[in-house]
Amino acid sequence: MFRIGDAASLLGVSPDTVRRWIDGGRLAATRDEHGHRVVSGADLAAFARAQVGEESGWGHSSARNRFRGIVTDVVKDSVMAQVEIAAGPFRVVSLMSRQAADELGLAPGVVAVAVIKSTNVVVELAP
Repeated sequence: MFRIGDAASLLGVSPDTVRRWIDGGRLAATRDEHGHRVVSGADLAAFARAQVGEESGWGHSSARNRFRGIVTDVVKDSVMAQVEIAAGPFRVVSLMSRQAADELGLAPGVVAVAVIKSTNVVVELAP
């Protein structure tokens, strides 16, 4: 069971947003023994999955890991570019050709999507 603040942190939204979703019937919640609203892990996972499906709008691709955010830094040399994106609480760093970064117009303040496809993804349990 997740308290409102924990659910909000996992979904990348404010606790008030989670409360509105619960009050609006979009997210199921119960009360714990202290009267606090809590969301079950299964309900939270189903809600998160539905949110991604509703809002993705990405068309057909085998890449499933997408992080929309704002470019916070671009470091270029004559051949390569390092692009950093803040996507919610996540920092995503990409190395690409300078030509690709220039063609995309990547610069701090630009909204971009980091699309990640990997054959090796490490999953760790949160502390």
